[in-house]
Amino acid sequence: QVRLVESGGGLVQTGGSLRLSCAASGRTFISYVMGWFRQAPGKEREFVSAINWDGGNTYYADSVKGRFTISRDNAKNTVYLQMNNLIPEDAAVYYCAASPYNMGRYSTYDYPYWGQGTQVTVSS
Repeated sequence: QVRLVESGGGLVQTGGSLRLSCAASGRTFISYVMGWFRQAPGKEREFVSAINWDGGNTYYADSVKGRFTISRDNAKNTVYLQMNNLIPEDAAVYYCAASPYNMGRYSTYDYPYWGQGTQVTVSS
């Protein structure tokens, strides 16, 4: 069992930056694929980014490539999402997700463990 707690959301102006953090419990964090998803009101939850167990492979949605960076610190059981040059379309609740399976990355069905979410608001 893995417990995930996100933090770092907030209100930012267009062009601003935020860094989200996701703290995970459990000694097996190092073996987990970690992902970030987001959900805007009235929309489906969508993939944002993912990272494999050692940070050697990262994955991004086209909409955030070049602006967002995912990273992890296995010593701290924490994964991060650095978000730069934010635009109003990035506004959503951002969720951290974890998977013990080294398989899919992009679907919500690939991740059995989820955090409670953190709100990101971008003003124009």
